[in-house]
Amino acid sequence: MSRTSRLPSSLLRAAACTGVAALALTACGSGSGSGSTSTGSGEVKVGLITKTDTNPFFVKMKEGAEKTAKAEGVKLMTAAGKFDGDNAGQVTAMENMVAAGVKGILITPSDSKAIVPAIEKAKAKGVLVIALDTPTEPQSAVDALFATDNLKAGELIGEYAKAAMKGKTAKIAALDLAPGVSVGVQRHNGFLKGFGATDKDVACAQDTGGDQSKGQTAMENCLQKEPGINVVYTINEPAALGAYTALKAKGREKDVLIVSVDGGCTGTRAVKDGKIAATSQQYPLKMAAEGVKAVVTYAKDGKKASGYTDTGVTLITDKAQDGVASKDTAYGLENCWG
Repeated sequence: MSRTSRLPSSLLRAAACTGVAALALTACGSGSGSGSTSTGSGEVKVGLITKTDTNPFFVKMKEGAEKTAKAEGVKLMTAAGKFDGDNAGQVTAMENMVAAGVKGILITPSDSKAIVPAIEKAKAKGVLVIALDTPTEPQSAVDALFATDNLKAGELIGEYAKAAMKGKTAKIAALDLAPGVSVGVQRHNGFLKGFGATDKDVACAQDTGGDQSKGQTAMENCLQKEPGINVVYTINEPAALGAYTALKAKGREKDVLIVSVDGGCTGTRAVKDGKIAATSQQYPLKMAAEGVKAVVTYAKDGKKASGYTDTGVTLITDKAQDGVASKDTAYGLENCWG
């Protein structure tokens, strides 16, 4: 999903090896050696295809893949879409990686449904395909999924928001992702479930693409539609910060509760600063590391990873609510990304 923020120089360096758009694949990681895992045709290659190569979430994911590939003695090939939603770029990347002889491909699908035919073609050629972060539709299209439980992530911030409102009538704004993206749907539905609400209780819903500037515009639109909004659910922290900017311009930043999902360092600092009340933190480095290990296992003994592996989610807030498990921003900053 789209997560927009400025990158520190260390992460920019980490991103340097990522292929742009899938038109140029980049091989990263260690070369063949006595410690490498190999098949009869030589060194094992693992592919990683992310939605973009600039988003801090995916930079951290790539960092985890690179570190694990080096430790396992395999070669990592990476590619990314030009933008969040670039299915064509991801399809091309997958085709190129299969042609290059990868043993497995890890992918964060930009379009959960449209990528499925390309995945089926790769699997037909004996390539293990694992989705990271974003499930395909159907989820069974891939061999395995390593991801946050996005429904649970939404539920946590929904439960938190409900508790924080302390019985006050809620007027909810939902700043969502985009139609047809499973991550966005799951987080949205999870929030409503945790809050004990339905879509009928949402005063204003807008798509943001997870972008900060679009989040600001969406919040401005919602305030025009329903000036009394007092709870804001956002798909991610960039959208949350956009909402905060719009609310601050109206002098409403102190009396509107904003909750979000991701747990990036920028977002976690925003929680510490009181701009966001709480966020559900997820762990992209772990997703990628476990994915690479699964491909190595497949290369060694033919055992395929299967089903869903939950890589964890933690509610981060400095204003804990009774009955809602959480950790503070000190913990969040120790475990954040970006």
